[in-house]
Amino acid sequence: MAPEDLEHLRSENAQLREQIGELQQRLMQAEKLSAVGALASSITHEFNNILMTVINYAKMGIRHKQAAIRDKAFDRILSSGQRAAKITTGLLSYARNRSDRKDVLSLKMLVQDVLILIEKDLQVHRVRLETRFEGEPFAMVNAGQLQQVLLNLMINARQAMDSGGALSVSVAPGKDSQYGEIAIRDTGCGIPADKLPHIFERFYSTKTADSQGQGGTGLGLALCKDVIEDHQGRIRVESVVGTGTTFILKLPMVAAPAAHNGGSDLAQRAG
Repeated sequence: MAPEDLEHLRSENAQLREQIGELQQRLMQAEKLSAVGALASSITHEFNNILMTVINYAKMGIRHKQAAIRDKAFDRILSSGQRAAKITTGLLSYARNRSDRKDVLSLKMLVQDVLILIEKDLQVHRVRLETRFEGEPFAMVNAGQLQQVLLNLMINARQAMDSGGALSVSVAPGKDSQYGEIAIRDTGCGIPADKLPHIFERFYSTKTADSQGQGGTGLGLALCKDVIEDHQGRIRVESVVGTGTTFILKLPMVAAPAAHNGGSDLAQRAG
C-alpha cells in the first residue's frame, strides 16, 4: 500500500472515531432523557402533593393568629419547599451534566441522591425500598455518568415488578478492600439463564417498550457496562426466574478527600 493511501486511511479512521465518540455522547444524553421521562408521571404527582401541602399550610397560617400554629405552618411549608428543591436540583444536575470530569466522591451519597429522584416512582408502583449502607467507600467517578447507571438499573428493577415487590440497594466496601460495591436487587420476574450472557450486548433486550416507549431499546445495559468499565470497574448480574435479579457494581476505592464533611450537593458536583 502506498504511503499516501495509508495516510488517507489513518485520517478516515480518526474521523470515524471522532464521529463514534459524538454519537456515543448523544446516545448517553438520549438515555438520560428517557430515564427522566420514565419518572415524569410520579415526579409530577409528588410536586402536586408538595404544592397542596404548601397551599393548605399557608391558609392555616393566615387563618390562625396563635404563634404555635403559625410556626407549625411555616415549618411544614419550609420542609415541603426544601423537598421540592432537592428533587429539582437532582433532576437538573442529572439532565445537564455532560462533563467528562471525574472527582473523588462518596458512593453512598451518589446512591442517596438517585434515590431522591426515584422513591416516589417506587411508591406509585407499590415497590418497597430497602437500603443498607456499610461504611462510606469513595471512588474516582463522573457523577452524572454513574447516576445514569444507577437510575437505569433502578428503573429496570421497578419495571420488572409489575405487581409490586421490594427493591434493595446496598453500598459497602468490597471484601478485598480494593473495590466499593453497589448492589441493586429486585424481587421481579428474573431473567432466563439463556438470555443472561447477552443482556449487555447493544440492541439486545429482554422486554418490549411500554405505551410511553420506555424500555425495550437494548441500549441501557450496554451503556451501563461501558460507563463502569470506563471507570476501571466491573458489573455483573445474578438472576433467577421468578425470584429476582441483582446487579453488582464494583468500583476501585480511593481515599476520602480531606475536605469531606458528610454533605451532599448534586449541583456543586455537576459543575
